Amino acid sequence: MDKTVASLQEAVAGIGDGASVMIGGFGGSGAPIELIHALIDAGPKNLTVINNNAGNGHVGLAALIEQGQVAKLICSFPRSADPKVFTDLYLAGKIELELVPQGTLAERIRAGGAGIPAFYTPSSYGTDIAEGKPVAEFDGRPYVQERWLKADFALIKAETGDPMGNLTYRMAARNFNPLMAMAAGTTIAQVSRVVQLGEIDPENVVTPGIFVDRLVTVAEPKQEETLNREGAAYPEVAA
Repeated sequence: MDKTVASLQEAVAGIGDGASVMIGGFGGSGAPIELIHALIDAGPKNLTVINNNAGNGHVGLAALIEQGQVAKLICSFPRSADPKVFTDLYLAGKIELELVPQGTLAERIRAGGAGIPAFYTPSSYGTDIAEGKPVAEFDGRPYVQERWLKADFALIKAETGDPMGNLTYRMAARNFNPLMAMAAGTTIAQVSRVVQLGEIDPENVVTPGIFVDRLVTVAEPKQEETLNREGAAYPEVAA
């Protein structure tokens, strides 16, 4: 089954109003900028977005938020290098935030992909984040129950893919992407190149194609940090 699609627009087709969307990346590393921008162009509203942070500058996730398309953000770091877009909307009461410790966020996503509905962690015990959550004691230590995280869609970035959707990643760009690929109903991946079946050594496959639904080639993907240094914004404002 060939999972490649011809365009970014085709890749994000079907993501509608109210959808939950996981977006890979650790800051700009592994962030699928082109897929996010295609989602902005598609225009769905009231999205719930799961990401490590709240975006920077006026591109990628920050641009998606700035366009008023995100109703709720689930993340670990709402404040980062340049979080003005999210901060302003949050202080104005126009976007909801669910704050999750980073290790807990990763494990909630992993649990979603593994079919584990809940687990216990000592993180957040005794804080506002744990308010209302079940607590149990194991070996004399209190642990907070956390629920899995799943999403309707995942937008991820990989380095190499094949037509069946098998993926490899470039160094630290791997981060949340493989976990999110497993935890979404529909996983959409952008890759720098697509190779023929059999060209990826099975021992090197990180995300098996069974977890990938659509694959689009972005030969020269943009890097969030580079775009921000250049003062870029999306959509571009006509002069």
